[in-house]
Amino acid sequence: MRKKSKTIITCAITGSIHTPSMSPYLPVTPDEIASQAIAAAEAGAAILHLHARDPENGRPSPAPDTYNAFLPRIKQSCDAIVNITTGGGQGMSIDDRIAAAEVFSPEMTSLNMGSMNFGLYPMLNRYSDFKHDWERAHLEASKDNIFRNTFGDIEKILERLGKGHGVRFEFECYDVGHLYTLAHFLDRKLVTPPLFVQTIFGILGGIGPDPQNVLVMRETAERLFGDQYHRSVLAAGRFQLPFTTMAATMGANVRVGLEDNLFLGKGQLAPSNAALVSKIRHILEELSFDIASADEARAMLDTKGAASVKF
Repeated sequence: MRKKSKTIITCAITGSIHTPSMSPYLPVTPDEIASQAIAAAEAGAAILHLHARDPENGRPSPAPDTYNAFLPRIKQSCDAIVNITTGGGQGMSIDDRIAAAEVFSPEMTSLNMGSMNFGLYPMLNRYSDFKHDWERAHLEASKDNIFRNTFGDIEKILERLGKGHGVRFEFECYDVGHLYTLAHFLDRKLVTPPLFVQTIFGILGGIGPDPQNVLVMRETAERLFGDQYHRSVLAAGRFQLPFTTMAATMGANVRVGLEDNLFLGKGQLAPSNAALVSKIRHILEELSFDIASADEARAMLDTKGAASVKF
């Protein structure tokens, strides 16, 4: 892993996992997404990982028009790196998933490194009342849905966004095999260092939230990528803050946010994305880590810069 002097905080603002009935603080409308993203940047997030939602019912949406309702405001109000998802949500085609990124040409997008089961249905054991009909169906459908990211899909995204738009990628690796898939594309020279490798723990279908697995993923990445990558860690739900803290002490960057976790503490809903950023920032600064600014993150990750985006 490349040496770094400061820790990058990524904030994932809304995602496509949680549904509006799970928390009144989950941003849904363009105004809510923009406001929470800007506040997260002010709290210390150098990268904002963004999904869009239908403002009428909170359902994940790939529509570029919906993104356009908040992207310009975010750019005008803060200097954070904007990272648009290509993971999208259930039922979206690859073309749907990359539509907004192709229109707006951000500095960064996510790129999932393998097809996988992505089980959300156990959340039905915790939530029974839903505001919208789609929410229950969304969770139930994850039992039989495969989150598709084939070699061909990955090549398409690398070609159309990497080569076509100069996008840098947040390579999302949910299991050890995903690291080897990324190494395959590195060997083929279809990806260019420095790689930003996001290792993910606690999604049903991916590597589990066991502390030992943080070491497994780190040691595997070290063997495969050496000094050609920067590592970041996220963990789902209650594992978010313990895992990011542990990983940071091992030299990793961190990701927090309401996409991955709705709680600030045991039984306490996070009132905003900024609250989660502020908490991890406080923890890391108490441990004597310096937090990277957006421009410092740009230099570390060699992005094309905010002036080159199309929003």
